[in-house]
Amino acid sequence: MDYFFLGERDLLTAFRFAGVDGRPVGNAEEACAAFKEITREDNQCAACKILILSEQTADWLGNELPSWQLSGKYPLIVEVPGLNGHISGRTTLVDSIREAIGIHV
Repeated sequence: MDYFFLGERDLLTAFRFAGVDGRPVGNAEEACAAFKEITREDNQCAACKILILSEQTADWLGNELPSWQLSGKYPLIVEVPGLNGHISGRTTLVDSIREAIGIHV
C-alpha cells in the first residue's frame, strides 16, 4: 500500500473510489491516536509511503505533524482541502518554507 488517507468520513469515501484505503477521524483525539498508530515502526502501514491528511485532520494533530515532517521518515505527509475548500488563514509547513526562500507561485 503506497497511499493511506486519514480524515473526514465523506472524504475517505471519495478516496476509496480512487483506490486509496484510509481511516475516518472525527476529532483531535481520534486523529492523534490514528496518526500515532500509523506512524509506529512495527505497524502494518509501514509500507505506506504517503499519508494523505485533510487540512482539518492536520490542524487536529497540532505540533506532532511538523515534528514528523521534519524527521524525514516515511510516510511523507500530503494535506488536501476538505469538502468545504481550503481553510482560510491557515499556513502550512510548505507555505512557510516557500515564504522563507522567496518562492511565490
